[in-house]
Amino acid sequence: MGLMDWGKAQFLDILEWLDDSNDTLAWRFPMRGQEIQTGGKLVVRESQEAVFVNEGQLADVFKPGTHNLTTQNLPILATLKGWKYGFESPFKSDVYFISTKLYNDLKWGTSNPIMMRDADFGMLRIRAFGIYSIKVVDSGTFLKQLVGTNGVYTMPDISEQLRKTIMSRFTDVLGESKIPALDLAAKYDELSDLVRQKLMDEFKTMGLELSKFFVENISLPEEVEAMMDKRTGVGMMAPVMGAYTQMQVADSIPLAAQNPGGVAGMGMGVGLGFGMGNMMGQQMTGAAQQMGQQGFPAGSTPAAPAVPAKSLKDELTELKELFDGQLITQGEYDTQRAAIMKKHGMGN
Repeated sequence: MGLMDWGKAQFLDILEWLDDSNDTLAWRFPMRGQEIQTGGKLVVRESQEAVFVNEGQLADVFKPGTHNLTTQNLPILATLKGWKYGFESPFKSDVYFISTKLYNDLKWGTSNPIMMRDADFGMLRIRAFGIYSIKVVDSGTFLKQLVGTNGVYTMPDISEQLRKTIMSRFTDVLGESKIPALDLAAKYDELSDLVRQKLMDEFKTMGLELSKFFVENISLPEEVEAMMDKRTGVGMMAPVMGAYTQMQVADSIPLAAQNPGGVAGMGMGVGLGFGMGNMMGQQMTGAAQQMGQQGFPAGSTPAAPAVPAKSLKDELTELKELFDGQLITQGEYDTQRAAIMKKHGMGN
């Protein structure tokens, strides 16, 4: 993890950190009982910062570059040690290298379902997961709040704390937003922005920046997904339901003609059958539209509109068409015609 030019046996002339890992946030330079040579060099690479700690107290923070370690470059450390007139002898201090690069593709997710109150389905249990990115923006605060005296501090050391913090704020935002469960999939970007804004101050207290935050998926309970599938099926069937019902009525006419008196009662009802087919199609279309606007409202289905009565001419015409099509016999035709005439007050 580090390369050192030891110079003289007991002195350190060069301090640097060559990080070959992908998850190390902080690394303490191993002093091993040795001291830093006055006038030695501190090499801080891009995406790094170096923090000097003297007897447990934060002294100096160095940005990327090559620094000569003198009293001019260590003003705070010189003050802490009481070196008022400069110093030539080696000194000892803890040096921490902090990684300031961006850590991407970090995972977050629910370990237990989140309870959510929804206007359409009532209380729901949902699960969510996504990714986020962080980086250290205040090395001193990060060292004091999280690293402490650890020689090495990695992402696994902090990931669980960050996950719990994220889930707590995500739950708050989800409840405050009051987004319906059916609309959550269309609101991932909005939720991501709200959660990130709510977490920024929390991360700042640890010396971190929440650079990116994304909600990848919010899953609903299986029973709710089944109800959504049924709703989709109703919406697909509505446009063709009227034609389907009319076809069913047409197919039943030959079967009824084979039964004694089966078509006698069908003469007046055949028109009603076709009307019912159209009416059912319209009702299902209206129901699908209402479900799209209101989800799954409770209550009974609206009553079907009344079918207007047919005139004498219409009923006789329909009966004649059945007879001409050889769907009814002469006797059945005569019996049904007499019943129609009597109903309209024109027969005995």
